[in-house]
Amino acid sequence: MRHHLSGRQLSRNSSHRHALMRNMSVSLLRHETIRTTLPKAKELRRVVEPLITLAKNDGDANRRRAFARLRDAQIVEKLFADLGPRFRTRPGGYTRILRMLPRPGIPLPWR
Repeated sequence: MRHHLSGRQLSRNSSHRHALMRNMSVSLLRHETIRTTLPKAKELRRVVEPLITLAKNDGDANRRRAFARLRDAQIVEKLFADLGPRFRTRPGGYTRILRMLPRPGIPLPWR
């Protein structure tokens, strides 16, 4: 039974899932937009939003915590220099998921 186990498995083992979320987080913070599947995007929100909240208060400890999650010094600098101050007055909900139309030849799942 899966009592009290949160998060999606995404058909991956735990190390693959952590690497996937780390790579997608870095890509999202670098480009500020990415194209991915809906379950991955929903799971990515749970990783990126706490990082942006962390970046709202600049400090050595917060920078180290962000670097431990992302392992990319350039992205940590962008997170604390650009993204944190940009969302300082916003109490959460920094990301938005937009659904794209499916590829041609694939029927719409919501019709």
